[in-house]
Amino acid sequence: MKGRQIVLGQVFGRDAAALMQDGALVDLIIDPTGATPIAPGAICRGKVDRLVKGQGGVFLKLPDGAKGYLRDRSGLREGQAILVQISGAAEDGKAIPVSARLNFRGRHIIVTPGMPGVNVSRRIRETDIRDELQGLGDAAVEGLPDAPGIVFRSAAAHAELDAIADELNQLLDLCKAILADADGAPELLLDAPEPAEAAWHDWAEPAPDAIEDGDDAFEHSGALEAVEALLSPRIELGGGAWAEMEALRALVAVDVNTGSNTSPAAGLKANIALARDLPRQLRLRGHGGQIVVDFAPMPKRDRGTLEQTLRAAFKSESAETVLIGWTAMGLFEISRKRDRLPLSRLAGDA
Repeated sequence: MKGRQIVLGQVFGRDAAALMQDGALVDLIIDPTGATPIAPGAICRGKVDRLVKGQGGVFLKLPDGAKGYLRDRSGLREGQAILVQISGAAEDGKAIPVSARLNFRGRHIIVTPGMPGVNVSRRIRETDIRDELQGLGDAAVEGLPDAPGIVFRSAAAHAELDAIADELNQLLDLCKAILADADGAPELLLDAPEPAEAAWHDWAEPAPDAIEDGDDAFEHSGALEAVEALLSPRIELGGGAWAEMEALRALVAVDVNTGSNTSPAAGLKANIALARDLPRQLRLRGHGGQIVVDFAPMPKRDRGTLEQTLRAAFKSESAETVLIGWTAMGLFEISRKRDRLPLSRLAGDA
């Protein structure tokens, strides 16, 4: 269908949510239960296990015998309890990345303990709305010891002030309760949101044209077919060109092919098509870490055009991404945060 559509249902036997735009799959959230000890976004109490002097980080004991890794060891000592949030996914046998910077997300608000200040999304341009939200935030934290930070998301521009105030109070109460529970053995304190809840928080703005819900919603909407296609390494680029994306132990390898097209511009056309779709493909497939792209042959003078396309494509991507550049062998390197589990792992563990 045309327009923006949210699909809620199941895929691979797991609860899932999909965001479709004009019939194309844009984003995907799948319940990772069973595929990882703790889902990204969950908040838990950990205990410092071992300081890593050479790397400046620290290994943590997490609930259910899981291991975590925190990059910043400042002021920490072995055996100390600490509140952390799962910040990404880890390969089997590796420690789960965590962050000591917690955030409590709602549809209209994000509460950030330890990072004081009231901020309003820059996408909200109306002065009167910005002033109302700023006043609401200032009043909520006034007089609070160690007041947390408050970020009003762009969705707050289209909500009733009373509804925003209710959500803010709920998040502040939740934040206070979690911070008061900092001592003790490793324990899960706040699980990651369910796919439907995460979709409500992150995709409800702008308002979808349709919401499809039910056990067979993925099949009826075409989302299931799109998800299953992602299990193949092949990516169609149009005009007979395609790319192959494979996740290896050390890196994700991408190879671009022009197919039967032998025209002088074939390489640049195929490369630009891959560059525009690369953020979506990495996001949907759950790939991160080191990414190496072997673009199709093209003149070196066209590299600047291709790099501009890559920068524009990744500009709105939420996952932390660094476009490193070209190697001596003519490969392009990218570093992307592992913010979710690989799709193939979720499908295999279902």
